[in-house]
Amino acid sequence: MDGKGRWALLCVLVVVGCSLALLPIASTVGGVDAGQSEPALQEGADESAQLEDADEIHIDVLLHDNGSATFTVDYRYVIDEENTTTEEWDEIQSDVEENANAYAATEEERWNQTVADGANRTDRNMNISNVSVSTEHEAAPQELGHVTFTFEWSKFAHVELNRIEAGDAIYGFTIPDGTTLQFRWPDAYALNEEPDPTPDDSDDNSVYWNGEGTEFASEQPRIVLIENGTDDPNTTGDEPGTTDGDPNATGDEPSMPWLAVVVALLLLASVGAAGWWIRGQQVRTRDPASTPSPPVADGAAEPDGPDGPPPELLSNEERVLLLLEERGGRIKQQEVVSELDWTEAKTSQVVSGLREDDEIEVFRIGRENVLSLPTEDENPS
Repeated sequence: MDGKGRWALLCVLVVVGCSLALLPIASTVGGVDAGQSEPALQEGADESAQLEDADEIHIDVLLHDNGSATFTVDYRYVIDEENTTTEEWDEIQSDVEENANAYAATEEERWNQTVADGANRTDRNMNISNVSVSTEHEAAPQELGHVTFTFEWSKFAHVELNRIEAGDAIYGFTIPDGTTLQFRWPDAYALNEEPDPTPDDSDDNSVYWNGEGTEFASEQPRIVLIENGTDDPNTTGDEPGTTDGDPNATGDEPSMPWLAVVVALLLLASVGAAGWWIRGQQVRTRDPASTPSPPVADGAAEPDGPDGPPPELLSNEERVLLLLEERGGRIKQQEVVSELDWTEAKTSQVVSGLREDDEIEVFRIGRENVLSLPTEDENPS
Protein backbone atom coordinates (compact mmCIF):
# COMPACT_ATOMS: atom_id res chain seq x y z
CA MET A 1 0.00 0.00 0.00
CA ASP A 2 1.47 3.35 -1.04
CA GLY A 3 1.60 6.47 1.09
CA LYS A 4 -1.73 7.86 -0.19
CA GLY A 5 -3.51 4.61 0.65
CA ARG A 6 -2.14 4.53 4.14
CA TRP A 7 -3.19 8.17 4.65
CA ALA A 8 -6.75 7.47 3.46
CA LEU A 9 -7.04 4.44 5.78
CA LEU A 10 -5.86 6.53 8.73
CA CYS A 11 -8.53 9.18 8.02
CA VAL A 12 -11.27 6.51 7.88
CA LEU A 13 -10.17 5.06 11.23
CA VAL A 14 -10.18 8.52 12.86
CA VAL A 15 -13.72 9.25 11.58
CA VAL A 16 -15.04 5.88 12.80
CA GLY A 17 -13.42 6.34 16.22
CA CYS A 18 -14.91 9.82 16.70
CA SER A 19 -18.37 8.54 15.73
CA LEU A 20 -18.22 5.76 18.31
CA ALA A 21 -17.07 8.23 20.96
CA LEU A 22 -19.98 10.58 20.25
CA LEU A 23 -22.70 7.90 20.50
CA PRO A 24 -23.12 8.15 24.35
CA ILE A 25 -23.28 11.96 24.12
CA ALA A 26 -25.99 11.83 21.46
CA SER A 27 -28.04 9.49 23.64
CA THR A 28 -27.96 11.93 26.62
CA VAL A 29 -29.13 15.19 25.06
CA GLY A 30 -30.33 17.45 27.85
CA GLY A 31 -28.26 15.52 30.42
CA VAL A 32 -30.59 12.47 30.70
CA ASP A 33 -29.77 8.97 29.51
CA ALA A 34 -32.36 7.51 27.17
CA GLY A 35 -34.93 5.52 29.10
CA GLN A 36 -33.87 7.00 32.49
CA SER A 37 -35.52 9.69 34.61
CA GLU A 38 -33.66 12.91 35.41
CA PRO A 39 -32.23 13.20 38.97
CA ALA A 40 -34.49 15.05 41.42
CA LEU A 41 -32.07 17.88 42.08
CA GLN A 42 -31.77 18.64 38.38
CA GLU A 43 -35.53 18.49 37.82
CA GLY A 44 -35.99 20.87 40.76
CA ALA A 45 -33.45 23.36 39.51
CA ASP A 46 -36.23 25.85 38.70
CA GLU A 47 -37.94 25.61 42.12
CA SER A 48 -36.99 29.19 42.95
CA ALA A 49 -38.81 30.45 39.87
CA GLN A 50 -41.82 28.30 40.72
CA LEU A 51 -42.06 29.74 44.25
CA GLU A 52 -41.58 33.32 43.08
CA ASP A 53 -44.71 32.91 40.93
CA ALA A 54 -46.88 32.57 44.07
CA ASP A 55 -49.63 35.18 44.44
CA GLU A 56 -49.31 35.37 48.25
CA ILE A 57 -46.85 34.21 50.92
CA HIS A 58 -47.96 33.72 54.52
CA ILE A 59 -45.32 33.17 57.25
CA ASP A 60 -46.68 31.70 60.47
CA VAL A 61 -44.45 31.58 63.58
CA LEU A 62 -45.70 29.40 66.45
CA LEU A 63 -43.73 30.23 69.63
CA HIS A 64 -42.98 27.58 72.23
CA ASP A 65 -42.36 28.22 75.93
CA ASN A 66 -38.75 26.99 75.67
CA GLY A 67 -37.90 29.70 73.12
CA SER A 68 -38.01 27.59 69.95
CA ALA A 69 -40.51 28.26 67.15
CA THR A 70 -42.23 26.27 64.43
CA PHE A 71 -42.22 28.14 61.13
CA THR A 72 -44.83 27.49 58.43
CA VAL A 73 -44.19 29.27 55.11
CA ASP A 74 -47.22 28.98 52.82
CA TYR A 75 -46.83 29.90 49.14
CA ARG A 76 -50.36 30.43 47.80
CA TYR A 77 -51.45 30.33 44.16
CA VAL A 78 -54.83 31.77 43.15
CA ILE A 79 -56.20 29.28 40.64
CA ASP A 80 -58.17 30.99 37.88
CA GLU A 81 -57.68 32.09 34.31
CA GLU A 82 -56.10 35.44 35.29
CA ASN A 83 -53.47 34.14 37.73
CA THR A 84 -52.50 30.47 37.79
CA THR A 85 -54.53 28.18 35.58
CA THR A 86 -55.51 24.71 36.73
CA GLU A 87 -53.01 23.20 34.29
CA GLU A 88 -50.20 25.40 35.59
CA TRP A 89 -51.00 24.50 39.19
CA ASP A 90 -51.04 20.79 38.33
CA GLU A 91 -47.55 21.15 36.87
CA ILE A 92 -46.30 23.02 39.96
CA GLN A 93 -47.83 20.51 42.35
CA SER A 94 -46.41 17.57 40.43
CA ASP A 95 -42.95 19.13 40.28
CA VAL A 96 -42.88 19.86 44.03
CA GLU A 97 -44.05 16.37 44.97
CA GLU A 98 -41.53 14.70 42.65
CA ASN A 99 -38.64 16.90 43.82
CA ALA A 100 -39.56 17.49 47.48
CA ASN A 101 -35.96 17.19 48.71
CA ALA A 102 -34.71 19.80 46.25
CA TYR A 103 -37.47 22.25 47.19
CA ALA A 104 -36.84 21.71 50.92
CA ALA A 105 -33.09 22.24 50.44
CA THR A 106 -33.70 25.47 48.51
CA GLU A 107 -36.05 26.84 51.19
CA GLU A 108 -33.60 25.92 53.95
CA GLU A 109 -30.85 27.78 52.09
CA ARG A 110 -33.13 30.85 51.82
CA TRP A 111 -33.58 30.96 55.61
CA ASN A 112 -30.07 29.98 56.72
CA GLN A 113 -28.70 33.47 56.14
CA THR A 114 -31.56 34.99 58.16
CA VAL A 115 -30.81 32.52 60.97
CA ALA A 116 -27.09 33.36 60.86
CA ASP A 117 -27.86 37.08 61.08
CA GLY A 118 -30.18 36.44 64.02
CA ALA A 119 -27.55 34.38 65.86
CA ASN A 120 -24.99 37.16 65.46
CA ARG A 121 -27.46 39.82 66.61
CA THR A 122 -28.77 37.96 69.68
CA ASP A 123 -25.67 35.95 70.64
CA ARG A 124 -27.85 32.83 70.82
CA ASN A 125 -26.64 29.66 69.08
CA MET A 126 -29.69 29.05 66.88
CA ASN A 127 -30.36 26.84 63.86
CA ILE A 128 -33.19 25.41 61.75
CA SER A 129 -34.01 21.74 61.31
CA ASN A 130 -36.64 19.28 60.08
CA VAL A 131 -37.44 21.19 56.88
CA SER A 132 -40.28 19.57 54.94
CA VAL A 133 -42.64 20.53 52.11
CA SER A 134 -46.20 19.57 51.18
CA THR A 135 -48.85 20.66 48.67
CA GLU A 136 -52.62 21.12 48.88
CA HIS A 137 -55.42 22.10 46.49
CA GLU A 138 -58.14 24.10 48.28
CA ALA A 139 -61.46 24.44 46.47
CA ALA A 140 -63.42 26.78 48.79
CA PRO A 141 -64.05 29.54 49.69
CA GLN A 142 -61.46 30.47 47.05
CA GLU A 143 -59.67 28.01 44.82
CA LEU A 144 -56.07 28.04 45.98
CA GLY A 145 -52.97 25.94 45.59
CA HIS A 146 -50.61 25.71 48.55
CA VAL A 147 -46.91 24.84 48.65
CA THR A 148 -46.17 24.74 52.38
CA PHE A 149 -42.80 24.46 54.11
CA THR A 150 -42.40 23.76 57.83
CA PHE A 151 -39.26 23.78 59.97
CA GLU A 152 -38.09 24.24 63.55
CA TRP A 153 -36.03 27.28 64.59
CA SER A 154 -34.23 26.70 67.90
CA LYS A 155 -33.73 29.57 70.41
CA PHE A 156 -35.79 31.90 68.23
CA ALA A 157 -37.11 33.77 71.30
CA HIS A 158 -35.57 34.82 74.63
CA VAL A 159 -37.13 33.17 77.70
CA GLU A 160 -36.75 34.53 81.23
CA LEU A 161 -38.81 32.81 83.93
CA ASN A 162 -42.45 33.49 82.96
CA ARG A 163 -41.55 35.95 80.15
CA ILE A 164 -41.03 35.38 76.43
CA GLU A 165 -39.58 38.10 74.22
CA ALA A 166 -39.73 37.34 70.49
CA GLY A 167 -38.75 39.09 67.29
CA ASP A 168 -35.12 40.02 67.92
CA ALA A 169 -33.94 37.13 65.72
CA ILE A 170 -35.55 38.77 62.66
CA TYR A 171 -35.24 42.49 63.47
CA GLY A 172 -35.62 44.51 60.26
CA PHE A 173 -37.16 41.54 58.42
CA THR A 174 -38.63 42.54 55.05
CA ILE A 175 -42.20 41.54 54.24
CA PRO A 176 -43.03 42.88 50.76
CA ASP A 177 -46.49 43.36 49.30
CA GLY A 178 -48.33 40.07 49.08
CA THR A 179 -46.50 38.68 52.15
CA THR A 180 -47.91 38.42 55.68
CA LEU A 181 -46.25 37.56 59.01
CA GLN A 182 -48.05 36.10 62.01
CA PHE A 183 -46.79 35.31 65.54
CA ARG A 184 -48.81 32.83 67.62
CA TRP A 185 -48.23 31.58 71.17
CA PRO A 186 -49.56 28.98 73.67
CA ASP A 187 -52.83 29.57 75.52
CA ALA A 188 -50.95 29.90 78.83
CA TYR A 189 -49.43 33.22 77.69
CA ALA A 190 -50.74 36.71 76.97
CA LEU A 191 -49.26 39.95 75.68
CA ASN A 192 -47.50 41.91 78.43
CA GLU A 193 -46.74 44.95 76.27
CA GLU A 194 -48.13 46.45 73.09
CA PRO A 195 -46.52 44.77 70.04
CA ASP A 196 -44.08 46.91 68.08
CA PRO A 197 -45.02 47.94 65.46
CA THR A 198 -48.79 47.99 65.88
CA PRO A 199 -50.13 44.87 64.13
CA ASP A 200 -52.69 44.98 61.36
CA ASP A 201 -54.77 42.41 63.24
CA SER A 202 -54.59 40.52 66.55
CA ASP A 203 -56.50 38.25 68.90
CA ASP A 204 -55.85 36.57 72.26
CA ASN A 205 -53.19 34.26 70.84
CA SER A 206 -51.71 35.96 67.77
CA VAL A 207 -50.60 39.16 66.06
CA TYR A 208 -50.53 39.72 62.32
CA TRP A 209 -48.70 42.13 60.01
CA ASN A 210 -49.44 42.69 56.33
CA GLY A 211 -46.49 43.47 54.07
CA GLU A 212 -48.46 46.17 52.33
CA GLY A 213 -47.70 49.27 54.40
CA THR A 214 -45.51 47.51 57.00
CA GLU A 215 -41.77 48.13 57.16
CA PHE A 216 -39.93 46.80 60.21
CA ALA A 217 -37.31 49.08 61.77
CA SER A 218 -34.00 47.91 63.25
CA GLU A 219 -35.67 46.73 66.49
CA GLN A 220 -38.94 45.45 65.03
CA PRO A 221 -40.94 43.27 65.16
CA ARG A 222 -41.08 42.78 68.94
CA ILE A 223 -43.60 41.13 71.22
CA VAL A 224 -43.39 40.44 74.97
CA LEU A 225 -45.47 37.66 76.52
CA ILE A 226 -46.06 36.71 80.13
CA GLU A 227 -47.68 33.60 81.55
CA ASN A 228 -51.29 34.53 82.18
CA GLY A 229 -51.82 32.78 85.50
CA THR A 230 -53.68 29.67 84.29
CA ASP A 231 -51.05 27.71 86.19
CA ASP A 232 -48.23 29.30 88.19
CA PRO A 233 -47.79 32.86 86.88
CA ASN A 234 -44.14 32.89 87.90
CA THR A 235 -42.95 29.85 85.98
CA THR A 236 -42.75 29.07 82.28
CA GLY A 237 -44.13 25.54 82.42
CA ASP A 238 -40.68 24.25 81.36
CA GLU A 239 -37.69 24.52 83.67
CA PRO A 240 -35.02 26.80 82.20
CA GLY A 241 -32.52 24.74 80.25
CA THR A 242 -35.03 22.16 78.96
CA THR A 243 -35.57 21.56 75.27
CA ASP A 244 -39.12 20.20 75.19
CA GLY A 245 -40.56 20.52 71.70
CA ASP A 246 -37.20 21.12 69.99
CA PRO A 247 -34.59 18.34 69.92
CA ASN A 248 -31.94 20.82 68.71
CA ALA A 249 -32.52 23.48 71.35
CA THR A 250 -30.61 23.90 74.59
CA GLY A 251 -31.67 26.14 77.45
CA ASP A 252 -30.38 29.69 77.79
CA GLU A 253 -31.03 30.03 81.51
CA PRO A 254 -28.60 29.06 84.31
CA SER A 255 -29.00 25.75 86.12
CA MET A 256 -31.77 26.16 88.69
CA PRO A 257 -30.18 23.90 91.42
CA TRP A 258 -27.17 26.23 91.69
CA LEU A 259 -29.43 29.26 91.79
CA ALA A 260 -31.48 27.65 94.55
CA VAL A 261 -28.31 26.96 96.60
CA VAL A 262 -27.17 30.59 96.29
CA VAL A 263 -30.61 31.90 97.27
CA ALA A 264 -30.72 29.51 100.26
CA LEU A 265 -27.31 30.65 101.50
CA LEU A 266 -28.27 34.30 101.20
CA LEU A 267 -31.53 33.60 103.04
CA LEU A 268 -29.71 31.82 105.89
CA ALA A 269 -27.24 34.70 106.20
CA SER A 270 -30.09 37.21 106.33
CA VAL A 271 -31.98 35.19 108.95
CA GLY A 272 -28.84 34.91 111.06
CA ALA A 273 -28.22 38.66 110.91
CA ALA A 274 -31.85 39.40 111.81
CA GLY A 275 -31.65 36.97 114.74
CA TRP A 276 -28.49 38.63 116.02
CA TRP A 277 -30.17 42.03 115.86
CA ILE A 278 -33.32 40.80 117.64
CA ARG A 279 -31.18 39.18 120.35
CA GLY A 280 -29.41 42.47 120.89
CA GLN A 281 -32.73 44.29 121.18
CA GLN A 282 -33.94 41.82 123.80
CA VAL A 283 -30.79 42.36 125.88
CA ARG A 284 -31.21 46.13 125.69
CA THR A 285 -34.88 45.80 126.72
CA ARG A 286 -34.00 43.78 129.83
CA ASP A 287 -31.12 46.06 130.78
CA PRO A 288 -31.65 49.59 129.46
CA ALA A 289 -28.48 50.74 131.21
CA SER A 290 -26.45 48.46 128.98
CA THR A 291 -27.31 50.63 125.97
CA PRO A 292 -25.59 53.97 126.14
CA SER A 293 -27.75 56.88 125.05
CA PRO A 294 -26.33 59.07 122.33
CA PRO A 295 -25.57 62.63 123.37
CA VAL A 296 -28.47 65.02 122.92
CA ALA A 297 -28.01 68.67 122.19
CA ASP A 298 -29.54 71.20 124.61
CA GLY A 299 -33.23 71.66 123.85
CA ALA A 300 -33.36 68.69 121.43
CA ALA A 301 -35.90 65.91 121.91
CA GLU A 302 -34.83 62.42 122.77
CA PRO A 303 -34.64 60.25 119.61
CA ASP A 304 -37.31 57.61 119.18
CA GLY A 305 -36.32 53.97 119.45
CA PRO A 306 -35.79 51.93 116.28
CA ASP A 307 -38.95 50.77 114.52
CA GLY A 308 -37.31 47.63 113.13
CA PRO A 309 -34.15 46.22 111.57
CA PRO A 310 -32.52 48.23 108.77
CA PRO A 311 -33.43 47.03 105.24
CA GLU A 312 -29.96 45.61 104.57
CA LEU A 313 -30.50 43.04 107.36
CA LEU A 314 -33.81 41.81 105.94
CA SER A 315 -34.10 38.97 103.46
CA ASN A 316 -35.60 39.65 100.04
CA GLU A 317 -38.76 37.83 101.10
CA GLU A 318 -39.04 39.90 104.30
CA ARG A 319 -38.66 43.13 102.35
CA VAL A 320 -41.56 42.15 100.06
CA LEU A 321 -43.75 41.20 103.03
CA LEU A 322 -42.88 44.46 104.83
CA LEU A 323 -43.78 46.43 101.68
CA LEU A 324 -47.08 44.55 101.47
CA GLU A 325 -47.91 45.44 105.10
CA GLU A 326 -47.08 49.09 104.48
CA ARG A 327 -49.45 49.09 101.49
CA GLY A 328 -52.34 47.58 103.40
CA GLY A 329 -51.83 44.00 102.27
CA ARG A 330 -52.00 44.44 98.47
CA ILE A 331 -49.57 45.76 95.83
CA LYS A 332 -48.88 45.35 92.12
CA GLN A 333 -45.79 43.32 91.27
CA GLN A 334 -44.51 46.10 89.05
CA GLU A 335 -44.62 48.49 92.05
CA VAL A 336 -42.40 46.08 93.99
CA VAL A 337 -39.88 46.32 91.13
CA SER A 338 -39.91 50.13 91.39
CA GLU A 339 -39.95 50.43 95.19
CA LEU A 340 -37.12 47.95 95.82
CA ASP A 341 -35.18 48.87 92.67
CA TRP A 342 -35.02 45.23 91.58
CA THR A 343 -35.06 43.67 88.12
CA GLU A 344 -38.27 42.05 86.97
CA ALA A 345 -36.54 38.66 86.93
CA LYS A 346 -35.39 38.98 90.58
CA THR A 347 -38.83 40.20 91.68
CA SER A 348 -40.55 37.33 89.87
CA GLN A 349 -38.23 34.81 91.52
CA VAL A 350 -38.81 36.16 95.06
CA VAL A 351 -42.57 36.36 94.49
CA SER A 352 -42.60 32.79 93.21
CA GLY A 353 -40.89 31.55 96.39
CA LEU A 354 -43.30 33.42 98.66
CA ARG A 355 -46.27 32.08 96.74
CA GLU A 356 -45.00 28.49 96.98
CA ASP A 357 -44.60 28.95 100.75
CA ASP A 358 -48.17 30.32 100.99
CA GLU A 359 -46.80 33.60 102.36
CA ILE A 360 -48.66 35.60 99.72
CA GLU A 361 -51.34 35.18 97.08
CA VAL A 362 -50.91 36.19 93.44
CA PHE A 363 -53.67 37.00 90.98
CA ARG A 364 -54.02 38.98 87.76
CA ILE A 365 -55.83 42.24 87.04
CA GLY A 366 -55.71 42.87 83.33
CA ARG A 367 -52.14 42.21 82.27
CA GLU A 368 -50.52 42.77 85.67
CA ASN A 369 -49.74 40.46 88.58
CA VAL A 370 -51.10 41.67 91.94
CA LEU A 371 -49.68 40.42 95.27
CA SER A 372 -51.68 40.23 98.47
CA LEU A 373 -51.32 38.85 101.96
CA PRO A 374 -53.34 35.66 102.53
CA THR A 375 -56.88 36.20 103.81
CA GLU A 376 -58.15 34.04 106.64
CA ASP A 377 -61.35 32.06 106.16
CA GLU A 378 -63.88 33.55 108.57
CA ASN A 379 -66.07 30.41 108.47
CA PRO A 380 -63.69 27.46 108.54
CA SER A 381 -65.31 24.13 107.82
